[in-house]
Amino acid sequence: MCRHSQGTDEEVLNTLATNTRSKGWSIFLGLLLLLAGLLAIVVPFFAGIAASVFFGWLVLFAGVAHLVYAWSERGAGATIWQILIGLVYMIAGLCMLVLPVAGVVALTLVLAFYIAAEGVFELVIFSLLRRLRGAVWFLVDGLVSLLLASLILFHWPSSSLWAVGTLVGISLLFSGIARLTLPMGLRSL
Repeated sequence: MCRHSQGTDEEVLNTLATNTRSKGWSIFLGLLLLLAGLLAIVVPFFAGIAASVFFGWLVLFAGVAHLVYAWSERGAGATIWQILIGLVYMIAGLCMLVLPVAGVVALTLVLAFYIAAEGVFELVIFSLLRRLRGAVWFLVDGLVSLLLASLILFHWPSSSLWAVGTLVGISLLFSGIARLTLPMGLRSL
């Protein structure tokens, strides 16, 4: 079974290595993501606004999907609930589109609680795996996550000026690096 898995991995790498067009697009996408990430880190508030508008559109479309789905429900109660959920989504999405700064402030608060919860879960994982080699990284991850969440929460709402945009920028930056390193690593095959 290992041989089959290894063979499959080698086949995938060979396919990637021989597809020069794919490598070119990967490098192009990597450079775009890298530049977008750097730009988001340099001007995090505007990146946060862009993320808020993007998220607003997603929530608005989710609301429309709930309204469309409501008509397929059987029974008045289920239909009414789907319509209400759809309306809440649509109102939230429209608010984020019409008031993107307020959307960034709200996203920052949600992000801080998400990072805090993630930090707590990482600490729980560390406590369960603490005897294993490398488990200390769960401790580090949990503590850094709690520290970052604390910084965002204690300085909220002013942290909205940097938190969402900076974190989106860092994510884009690392996505760009990953897209650039893959084809460069394939050259050595």
